[in-house]
Amino acid sequence: MSNTENTLDDKKYNKLIVILSVVIPVAVAALFGIKIDVELPVFLPPIYASTNALTALVLVLAFIAIQKKNIKLHERLIKVAIVLSVLFLIMYIAYHMTSNSTPFGGEGGAKYFYYFILITHILLSIIVIPFVLITYVKAITNNIEKHKRIAKITFPLWLYVAITGVVVFIMISPYYA
Repeated sequence: MSNTENTLDDKKYNKLIVILSVVIPVAVAALFGIKIDVELPVFLPPIYASTNALTALVLVLAFIAIQKKNIKLHERLIKVAIVLSVLFLIMYIAYHMTSNSTPFGGEGGAKYFYYFILITHILLSIIVIPFVLITYVKAITNNIEKHKRIAKITFPLWLYVAITGVVVFIMISPYYA
């Protein structure tokens, strides 16, 4: 496929990438304002935190697979990581629409560390959306050189978001009701 064909293929996805990159964070924020009078069990946060942990593991395995030039395995693992991230988001939204937020009860340095991790996790979880989508599109349109370049940014961002999601859960878990 020529660069012109790659560019044309990429462009047909650009509008969708922009829409999803805006709609997902806005929808999450809006849904936080909606409370449904159904209390989901407190075991849901460990499940979605485990989903984040599994996402991090799958991302590392995908990285190893591509380092070993196992492209098919890499592709499958990235698709699994995307599905896990979507499942996490669905469970996270469902829990927060039905349950009150749990405040962090720690003090001192732990409190500052928690809020640093939480804030960077939230901000980067928004920022990583277009990176994941663009990286994926570059791969499916066979624009491998651009895919490799953006993946060098996407991978550490996505891994950081997945790992810090688990750290946030571990730090807040003693304060669940």
